[in-house]
Formats: sequence, structure tokens, C-alpha cells
Amino acid sequence: MGCMVRRLRRLCWVMLVLLAGVSLQASAHEMSMADLTLRETAAGEFVWGWGVPGKNKPVAEDLTPLWPEGCVGDAQALRCSQGLVGNLSVQGVGQAYSAVIVRIHWRGGASSVYTLTSGQPRVQLFGAASDGRGAGEVARAYGLLGVEHILTGVDHLLFVISLLLLVGFRRRLVGTITAFTLAHSLTLASSALGWLVLRSPPVEACIALSIVLVAAEALHDRDTLTRRWPALVAFLFGLVHGLGFAGALKDIGLPEQHVSIALLSFNLGVEAGQLGVVAAVWGLSAVMARHASRLPWRAVALYVIGTFAAFWSITRVVAIAT
Repeated sequence: MGCMVRRLRRLCWVMLVLLAGVSLQASAHEMSMADLTLRETAAGEFVWGWGVPGKNKPVAEDLTPLWPEGCVGDAQALRCSQGLVGNLSVQGVGQAYSAVIVRIHWRGGASSVYTLTSGQPRVQLFGAASDGRGAGEVARAYGLLGVEHILTGVDHLLFVISLLLLVGFRRRLVGTITAFTLAHSLTLASSALGWLVLRSPPVEACIALSIVLVAAEALHDRDTLTRRWPALVAFLFGLVHGLGFAGALKDIGLPEQHVSIALLSFNLGVEAGQLGVVAAVWGLSAVMARHASRLPWRAVALYVIGTFAAFWSITRVVAIAT
């Protein structure tokens, strides 16, 4: 029995080290977005180019546009004999880049915005200034982006896991997760619609500090405000996390004709990913409780989470001053 416990302890530490390595390499909020911008200069003629929001990074080696039939393009120009009509896709989306935002600026001053992902790698263009996507297409694209954002947002995930370890899998967990959901839904919508605007560095620092606090509170059994009212704490910090979600959505952009659908779908995608994480942690904790009851896996996990969050807190507070 003692040999088995030692083996399980070593396995636990190996898993945590692997998680640490992945977490250090992952960017907390960052989704790898690329912009494909086309600007109409004459009937059926466009200039185009790549860009990555906030970065100077070459894109052409990772992504290749596949123009509609009847369109011929070179490194900078695109000519379409029948107009910009048909299927546009980008080879490589979903690999080096999570999504491609296609922005078309028409001569009349209007613009169209499309989102391509691995789940929706092509879009139908109609050769006009209107965004031809249907509501279902927009909902599917933004829902998938919401799921991807929560699953690649390491700090959001660690906050949710810390809440689970603080509250435990009891009845009040439902109220705690619900409060967190309501809060970040409010600030996500408010920020995405331009009603609430805050600088990113303070938001990122507060998110990291929220993880430190919850992880520290989960490590002891003292009767504190966090333990008495976890739903209130989750709601207050959820307001800050919603601003982090909104930052990613701002980089993606919202379609002009389906703003509410895109916003709702992105939020639902975030919730779906979050519930998936809750289910996965519940299953893992059940396995650990049954087969590794003598291992301090809960404390080890919280110390690992708190260490990363403390590191992020320091670097993000420094970023505010620079």
C-alpha cells in the first residue's frame, strides 16, 4: 500500500509539472488572430494585406487565402472579373492562428467583417457592401470562438478551478458559478458595446490578483468573507474577468448586422467551455479521492495555481507602470 501511495504521489507531481510547463508557455488571454484586409479601389479591383492586431509578425508563411472563382490575386492586388462573389477561405486557419478576421472596405465607405475559424473555414461573399452571413452562421462562428477563448485562457481557467476547490462540489457551487457567469456576462456586453472602457493592464493585473486571493483562501479553513459568501466574491471578480473576455472579443470584432447574436453566441460559448472545465475537474477530483486519498493533491494544486498567479500579478503590475 505504501509503495502504491508513493507511485501515485510521483505521478501527481509529474502531472502538475506538465501543467506548469503548459501554463508558462500559454498566453493568458491571447487568441492568435490575423486580419485579412481588402480595400476596393475600382470595380472588381482590390488591394489586400495581412496584419496581426498588436504585433509585428509575418503571416503569409502560415496562412494562404483561397480567393473565389474568377478572382486572381498576387502579393498585394486582387482582380475579380465577376466581382467579389463566391466562397472565400483561408488555408491554415485553426493551426498557427485561431481565427482570421476578413475586413472588406468598399468604395462607397461601407465595410463588411467576416470571421473564419477551423470550424467555419469559409464564407460566402456576395459582391456588395452588405454582410451576407446569416444569423446561424454568425452564431456558430462566435460560439466556437467563445469556447476556444475560455479553454485557452489559462488565468480564467485557474480562477474557476480555484473556486471549485474553495467551495467544493456542494449545493452552493451552483450559486457561486452562476454569480460568476452573470457578472462577467454584464461586463462582457457593456465593454463590447462600448459602454464601459478600461485600460487592459489594470484589468489583467486584477484578474491575476483574484486568482491569488481565491487560491490562498482555499488553502485554509478560517471563517472569512470569501468562505461565507463565495457567490459575492465570485460576482465581484467576475465583473473584472468579463472585461478580459471583452478584450478578446474586441480583437475579433463584431459583425455590423448581427451584433447581438454574435455577442450572445460568444458568451454562450464561454459558458459551455466553463461548464466543460467544471465537469472535468469534478471527474478528476472524484478519481483522486477514490484512488489517491492519502495524497495532498488539493494543496499541491492550489500552491501551483497560486505561484503562477503571483508571478502574473507581479509582471502585470509592473506593466501598468511601464
